Amino acid sequence: MAELVYAQDLKSWARKGLRVRFPPWAPTIISIQTTVVILNCMFKRIHHVAVICSDYQKSKKFYTETLGLEIIREVYREKRDSYKLDLKVGDSYQIEIFSFPNPPKRLSYPEASGLRHLAFEVDTIDKVWAELQQKGVILEQKRRDEITDKKFFFFHDPDGLPIEIYEK
Repeated sequence: MAELVYAQDLKSWARKGLRVRFPPWAPTIISIQTTVVILNCMFKRIHHVAVICSDYQKSKKFYTETLGLEIIREVYREKRDSYKLDLKVGDSYQIEIFSFPNPPKRLSYPEASGLRHLAFEVDTIDKVWAELQQKGVILEQKRRDEITDKKFFFFHDPDGLPIEIYEK
Protein backbone atom coordinates (compact mmCIF):
# COMPACT_ATOMS: atom_id res chain seq x y z
CA MET A 1 0.00 0.00 0.00
CA ALA A 2 1.33 3.45 -0.96
CA GLU A 3 1.27 6.47 1.33
CA LEU A 4 2.04 10.13 0.69
CA VAL A 5 5.42 11.35 1.86
CA TYR A 6 6.48 14.91 2.55
CA ALA A 7 10.06 16.20 2.36
CA GLN A 8 10.21 16.81 6.13
CA ASP A 9 9.53 13.09 6.65
CA LEU A 10 12.68 12.02 4.80
CA LYS A 11 15.08 12.65 7.73
CA SER A 12 12.96 10.61 10.11
CA TRP A 13 12.70 7.87 7.49
CA ALA A 14 16.48 7.77 7.11
CA ARG A 15 16.82 7.34 10.88
CA LYS A 16 14.51 4.33 10.61
CA GLY A 17 16.76 2.78 7.96
CA LEU A 18 14.39 3.17 5.04
CA ARG A 19 15.94 3.42 1.59
CA VAL A 20 15.31 6.54 -0.46
CA ARG A 21 15.71 6.74 -4.27
CA PHE A 22 15.62 10.07 -6.12
CA PRO A 23 15.25 9.77 -9.90
CA PRO A 24 15.77 13.10 -11.70
CA TRP A 25 12.12 13.29 -12.85
CA ALA A 26 10.26 14.56 -9.95
CA PRO A 27 7.68 16.22 -7.84
CA THR A 28 5.38 13.68 -6.19
CA ILE A 29 6.93 11.45 -3.53
CA ILE A 30 5.25 8.24 -2.36
CA SER A 31 6.30 5.28 -0.27
CA ILE A 32 6.00 1.72 -1.52
CA GLN A 33 6.86 -0.63 1.34
CA THR A 34 10.32 0.59 2.42
CA THR A 35 11.42 2.44 -0.73
CA VAL A 36 10.53 6.03 -1.63
CA VAL A 37 9.78 6.50 -5.32
CA ILE A 38 9.31 9.87 -7.04
CA LEU A 39 6.62 9.81 -9.72
CA ASN A 40 6.67 11.79 -12.93
CA CYS A 41 4.15 14.61 -13.02
CA MET A 42 2.64 15.61 -16.36
CA PHE A 43 2.47 19.31 -15.39
CA LYS A 44 5.58 21.47 -15.69
CA ARG A 45 4.36 24.72 -14.06
CA ILE A 46 1.44 27.10 -14.00
CA HIS A 47 1.41 28.93 -17.33
CA HIS A 48 -1.01 31.73 -16.50
CA VAL A 49 -3.86 32.87 -14.29
CA ALA A 50 -6.83 34.66 -15.86
CA VAL A 51 -8.63 37.49 -14.07
CA ILE A 52 -11.89 39.01 -15.31
CA CYS A 53 -12.26 42.68 -14.41
CA SER A 54 -15.22 45.04 -14.39
CA ASP A 55 -13.30 48.21 -15.36
CA TYR A 56 -10.49 47.46 -17.80
CA GLN A 57 -8.64 50.79 -17.56
CA LYS A 58 -8.77 50.79 -13.76
CA SER A 59 -7.47 47.20 -13.58
CA LYS A 60 -4.80 47.82 -16.21
CA LYS A 61 -3.52 50.79 -14.22
CA PHE A 62 -3.59 48.80 -10.95
CA TYR A 63 -1.70 45.77 -12.27
CA THR A 64 0.84 47.72 -14.35
CA GLU A 65 1.41 50.94 -12.39
CA THR A 66 0.60 49.95 -8.81
CA LEU A 67 1.97 46.39 -8.91
CA GLY A 68 4.54 47.10 -11.64
CA LEU A 69 3.77 44.11 -13.88
CA GLU A 70 5.14 44.37 -17.42
CA ILE A 71 2.77 44.28 -20.41
CA ILE A 72 3.53 41.43 -22.82
CA ARG A 73 0.64 42.19 -25.18
CA GLU A 74 -2.70 43.94 -25.21
CA VAL A 75 -5.49 43.00 -27.62
CA TYR A 76 -8.99 44.34 -28.14
CA ARG A 77 -11.34 41.61 -29.39
CA GLU A 78 -14.10 43.48 -31.22
CA LYS A 79 -16.44 40.49 -31.64
CA ARG A 80 -16.47 39.96 -27.85
CA ASP A 81 -16.24 43.65 -26.92
CA SER A 82 -13.39 42.52 -24.70
CA TYR A 83 -9.80 43.38 -23.91
CA LYS A 84 -7.14 40.78 -23.14
CA LEU A 85 -4.02 42.03 -21.38
CA ASP A 86 -1.09 39.63 -20.86
CA LEU A 87 1.19 40.63 -17.99
CA LYS A 88 4.61 39.22 -17.16
CA VAL A 89 5.26 37.89 -13.63
CA GLY A 90 8.90 36.96 -13.05
CA ASP A 91 10.62 35.11 -15.88
CA SER A 92 8.00 32.58 -16.89
CA TYR A 93 4.51 33.28 -15.55
CA GLN A 94 1.63 35.39 -16.78
CA ILE A 95 -1.54 36.98 -15.55
CA GLU A 96 -4.22 37.56 -18.17
CA ILE A 97 -6.63 40.41 -17.52
CA PHE A 98 -9.93 40.12 -19.41
CA SER A 99 -12.73 42.63 -19.69
CA PHE A 100 -16.27 41.64 -20.60
CA PRO A 101 -19.39 43.79 -20.65
CA ASN A 102 -21.18 43.59 -17.26
CA PRO A 103 -19.48 40.60 -15.62
CA PRO A 104 -21.16 39.39 -12.42
CA LYS A 105 -19.50 40.41 -9.14
CA ARG A 106 -17.05 37.99 -7.56
CA LEU A 107 -18.01 36.44 -4.24
CA SER A 108 -15.15 36.85 -1.74
CA TYR A 109 -17.01 36.90 1.57
CA PRO A 110 -18.09 34.50 2.81
CA GLU A 111 -15.39 32.45 1.13
CA ALA A 112 -16.75 30.25 -1.64
CA SER A 113 -15.47 27.26 -3.59
CA GLY A 114 -12.97 27.87 -6.35
CA LEU A 115 -9.90 30.05 -6.73
CA ARG A 116 -9.35 31.92 -3.47
CA HIS A 117 -6.57 34.41 -4.22
CA LEU A 118 -3.43 35.24 -6.19
CA ALA A 119 -0.14 35.04 -4.31
CA PHE A 120 3.13 36.71 -5.29
CA GLU A 121 6.47 35.67 -3.80
CA VAL A 122 8.86 38.48 -2.87
CA ASP A 123 12.35 38.60 -1.40
CA THR A 124 11.63 41.28 1.21
CA ILE A 125 8.06 41.75 2.39
CA ASP A 126 8.74 45.00 4.26
CA LYS A 127 9.97 46.74 1.10
CA VAL A 128 6.86 45.70 -0.87
CA TRP A 129 4.61 46.66 2.06
CA ALA A 130 6.11 50.17 2.18
CA GLU A 131 5.90 50.66 -1.59
CA LEU A 132 2.25 49.56 -1.82
CA GLN A 133 1.32 51.64 1.22
CA GLN A 134 2.99 54.68 -0.37
CA LYS A 135 0.88 54.09 -3.51
CA GLY A 136 -2.29 54.22 -1.41
CA VAL A 137 -3.17 50.50 -1.47
CA ILE A 138 -5.23 49.43 1.56
CA LEU A 139 -3.26 46.60 3.15
CA GLU A 140 -4.25 44.02 5.73
CA GLN A 141 -1.91 43.47 8.69
CA LYS A 142 1.31 41.55 8.14
CA ARG A 143 1.10 38.04 9.55
CA ARG A 144 3.31 35.00 9.94
CA ASP A 145 2.47 31.61 8.41
CA GLU A 146 2.26 29.26 11.41
CA ILE A 147 3.61 26.34 9.36
CA THR A 148 6.48 27.96 7.40
CA ASP A 149 7.13 30.93 9.70
CA LYS A 150 7.22 33.18 6.60
CA LYS A 151 5.69 36.68 6.61
CA PHE A 152 2.71 37.52 4.39
CA PHE A 153 -0.12 40.02 3.93
CA PHE A 154 -3.20 40.54 1.76
CA PHE A 155 -4.82 43.38 -0.16
CA HIS A 156 -7.42 43.49 -2.97
CA ASP A 157 -7.45 44.40 -6.63
CA PRO A 158 -10.05 46.92 -7.91
CA ASP A 159 -12.69 44.16 -8.18
CA GLY A 160 -12.07 42.73 -4.71
CA LEU A 161 -9.88 39.78 -5.74
CA PRO A 162 -7.64 38.99 -2.75
CA ILE A 163 -3.91 39.25 -3.50
CA GLU A 164 -1.31 37.83 -1.14
CA ILE A 165 2.30 38.90 -0.85
CA TYR A 166 4.40 36.04 0.56
CA GLU A 167 8.02 36.32 1.67
CA LYS A 168 10.51 33.93 0.05
